[in-house]
Amino acid sequence: MSRTTPPRPLDVTALFPEVAPLARSAVRLHPRAGAPTVADSSIGGPLLWPAEEPWPTCSDHVGGRLRGIAPDDVRLRRRTLAEAWSRPRAEGAELLTPQERVVVDRGSAEVRIPEAGPVPLIPVAQLYASDVPSLPRPPGTDLLQVLWCPFDHEDYVPAARLRWRASADVTDPLTAAPQPELIGTGDYLPEPCLLHPETVTEYPAPHELPEDLAERIELWEENQYPDEDENPDTVDYQYDLSVAPGCKLGGHAPWSFSDPFPMACPECGADVRPLLTLDGAEWDGGSGSWRPVEDAGYTGLHFLGPACSTQLTIGRSYNLQIYVCTASTDHPHVQNMQ
Repeated sequence: MSRTTPPRPLDVTALFPEVAPLARSAVRLHPRAGAPTVADSSIGGPLLWPAEEPWPTCSDHVGGRLRGIAPDDVRLRRRTLAEAWSRPRAEGAELLTPQERVVVDRGSAEVRIPEAGPVPLIPVAQLYASDVPSLPRPPGTDLLQVLWCPFDHEDYVPAARLRWRASADVTDPLTAAPQPELIGTGDYLPEPCLLHPETVTEYPAPHELPEDLAERIELWEENQYPDEDENPDTVDYQYDLSVAPGCKLGGHAPWSFSDPFPMACPECGADVRPLLTLDGAEWDGGSGSWRPVEDAGYTGLHFLGPACSTQLTIGRSYNLQIYVCTASTDHPHVQNMQ
């Protein structure tokens, strides 16, 4: 099923024409729980990987020194909790049975593994240009694959790696990818999701606007309902009119807890551009206007619903942005958590 973002509550360019030239297209990926194959664009699904190509590993994390959680235990914990939250229970009754409590505790308890080689990276995302025609890619390629190490790296985020390839060249695909015995946290283990790409228009976050314009927008927000501190009909530029939440391709950076700062290619110093944003929630209480029309009927618990299908958590429910060099796709990417 496709996903359709509702029209924005108002036309921000009619109120503030200065933002019109700053518009960018973004592709909301709308990940939803499913059973993707190597032929599908996905988050958390298997990758179309040549059998003869070595699977990437993280040399910074080697068995024997590691403490972590078994991926299978993380997934079983999620299923157990989802089933428990979904069933009716009397007021004051325990959420979990004693047997379920054992499973849930095991899915969050760290253990140590014996000596082993470097940790295999885990699949995070796969995007085919046939599904996302606007995918910016090197000539001769039609497939972007993203993997990362499921342990914290610099700035307390997973270290991602990108692979560009021509899918037609993979004639003997890998049937089963190596799996890490342990991962640092279940937050970095995505659930398998199929994608439902949709192109939308974005405008810069308030942090990136000229100061005078940002101040006028802030004053406009305050004057909508001057006698009420909170009103559900209030339109907020940041959460309703600028940057789409959730996993997406391209668009603007969703600056949040920090002000924008210069980023450049670590190899040549050229500018970088947003490629991919990975987020654990497609909307929340503050960004509910972005909730797709097709998901409007969901009335269950938010963390069990379509908004949180990936089960990813970056930092304190932030997101991970991947930027690429504007001069060469061969240069290293840049990461930023917001």
